[in-house]
Amino acid sequence: MIIIGELINGTRKRIKEAIASRDADYIADLATKQAEAGADFIDCNPGTVGEKEVQDMQWLVETIQAATDKPISFDSPNPEAIQRALATYSGTATPMINSVTLEPGSVEKMLPIVLEAKVNVVALALSEEGMPSQAGQREAVAYRLIDRLTAGGIQPEQIFVDPVIAPVSTAHEVGQHILQAIAAIRDYCPECHITCGLSNISFGLPNRQLMNRAFVGIAMQAGLDSAVMDPLDKQLMAHIIATEAIIGQDEFCMNYLQAHRAGKLEV
Repeated sequence: MIIIGELINGTRKRIKEAIASRDADYIADLATKQAEAGADFIDCNPGTVGEKEVQDMQWLVETIQAATDKPISFDSPNPEAIQRALATYSGTATPMINSVTLEPGSVEKMLPIVLEAKVNVVALALSEEGMPSQAGQREAVAYRLIDRLTAGGIQPEQIFVDPVIAPVSTAHEVGQHILQAIAAIRDYCPECHITCGLSNISFGLPNRQLMNRAFVGIAMQAGLDSAVMDPLDKQLMAHIIATEAIIGQDEFCMNYLQAHRAGKLEV
């Protein structure tokens, strides 16, 4: 499972304050803690707009990469902010751009950047029709987006398809639609990664961590192999490690046993 640590996001009140005050120690500490907890990428979302977003993105990238050598996921729809992030990034590991969609202009703006930088890219299954609401819509948009990106020169292994997680509180059938989409996308492009904003599934509900933990195991069985999530949730991380063993992604349960010896299997 490829973990994208979600916590450095300017839409969160404490992060917004840290960005505004340039509290580098707070951001660096959060980046370090996520890396130590098992994050493979550190998400970097300024949560601002315009020129301020460009400046905030540069500062965040400088601050994060001074704290950890984990690759960064540059999370912004603003091509200028993404280009500034790439120009600032000096890590050796391949970073990620989050995201490109089939909404008007998105592919045209982002594809040249992805190609030139040779980075990973999150392909969010949104189109000009907006948020998918019916069975089959997520995978239909994902297929078109995968085809568009690969035809443009992006390798399937660089693509992290996001089927757009909606809260199950909005409609009882949403969970099944998402799981069906994950399985269908996995069949359509076995080489692609499938990711998601994991906590979106529980939005509006009490005991959200329980819902997130229940969902991740089922989604991994369907084909999910990545998630934007909180790596500091020790029980969630333990669920992922156990699920990998159950679905045959951990030979002889070696990772599970190693995690046990390290005290990481909190239940």
